[in-house]
Amino acid sequence: MDKKAMNKLSYGLFVLTAVTGTKDNGCITNTAIQVTTDPNRIAFAVNKANLTHDMLLESKVFNISIISEKADFEVFKRFGFQSGRDVDKFEGYDKFKRSANGVTYVTEGTNSYISGTVFDTVDLGTHTLFICDVTDAEILTDDRSATYEYYHANIKPKPEAVGKTPDGQVVWRCTICGYEYVGDELPDDFICPLCKHPASDFEKIIK
Repeated sequence: MDKKAMNKLSYGLFVLTAVTGTKDNGCITNTAIQVTTDPNRIAFAVNKANLTHDMLLESKVFNISIISEKADFEVFKRFGFQSGRDVDKFEGYDKFKRSANGVTYVTEGTNSYISGTVFDTVDLGTHTLFICDVTDAEILTDDRSATYEYYHANIKPKPEAVGKTPDGQVVWRCTICGYEYVGDELPDDFICPLCKHPASDFEKIIK
């Protein structure tokens, strides 16, 4: 089976944001879809390891910022390749505003945002599927939405720009974020420390 075929599915890319108390946080997701129009509902899946996941379970309120083709890799590094449990993702960052629901939304490299409240959840094991009512939405620009395939082809740094390891070593590279694991075998239960994707999303490289 060629697992790269999964990259051909027409995913979008989004920054999911939430707030609890005075803590703002956000993470990257690629699963947001509209599931019904009346009532207007969307659904998206969030990895349980993400702080945003726990904040959303608590607050039930969120924004989804839709990433455009004008986004650069810094958006993904800030919101996708570090944990809000370890850093303040909004520290030193001013490319956002706060909508009427009190939650931040990203204003650079995005073309719109959708506000909502959690209607129901489904436990998917490693992820939770959130089914939500749309409460507000706004178009920010006319830029085209970035697809998952566009991200891989045009936004994500090419492998040679990700990192170097000594010649002759076996390298396993994450096809999502470029993290490299050095070792003859990659453990079946390995989880990428940056983007939280499983061993199945790594490819073997001999340098």
